[in-house]
Amino acid sequence: MNSDKKLAVLIDGDNIPSAYVKEMMEEITKYGNPTIKRIYGDWTKPHLKKWKNLLLTNAITPIQQYAYTTGKNATDSAMIIDAMDILYSAKVDGFCLVSSDSDFTRLATRLREAGMNVIGIGERKTPEPFIVACDRFIYVEILKPKTTENDKSNKSESINDSPAKDEFEKITKKVIRLIANSIQDEADDDGWAFLGDVGSLIQKKQPNFDSRNYGFQKLTPLIKSINKFEIDQRESGRSKRSKLIYVRVKG
Repeated sequence: MNSDKKLAVLIDGDNIPSAYVKEMMEEITKYGNPTIKRIYGDWTKPHLKKWKNLLLTNAITPIQQYAYTTGKNATDSAMIIDAMDILYSAKVDGFCLVSSDSDFTRLATRLREAGMNVIGIGERKTPEPFIVACDRFIYVEILKPKTTENDKSNKSESINDSPAKDEFEKITKKVIRLIANSIQDEADDDGWAFLGDVGSLIQKKQPNFDSRNYGFQKLTPLIKSINKFEIDQRESGRSKRSKLIYVRVKG
């Protein structure tokens, strides 16, 4: 993560829920500074009405795009053209493409070919080709606050603020194998691997991997929950307060 990186955030207004905008913009700041923020759509259409009140508070510039031809997505075309213009202007270090539409697969691939870091954000229904075309893909569903103020004041609600278990993905054998293989790929002669390197490798192998998909805020507690790995916390050498986390597959 590099907060100094300049990012262009391009949002497909026709294909993403407005309810997630605040959390989405907060998430994007973890990866860089969103210096360009644009949202595309036909603002004469009633389904985009919910977005209008959110644009000023989040400093997002609306781009009007009329649907000139029935059955053709003019929003996609406008967003792709703008992305290429921004790319050649050399004003940003990366892009955040916000959509659940596979039509942006080629755009993500082209931007990465040009050396850009590409973050995708979309719903769980997003097709696999668009997901794997990005360096990282984040599901909007995991960004929504887990409880509302009304929930917190209602004592009949569960004390645990996490969502219901059925909202999370299951930790399957495939997920465990992905983690185990990544640990072994990064391991030293004793089988230990630095968790930071393991996390980076997992992200390269599977861009939509996120511990929050499984109900954990970080990778460490996710791995601790799986009884197939060992974790070792070591002093960094610079500060006793700072710990380096290493992990290995149990023998």
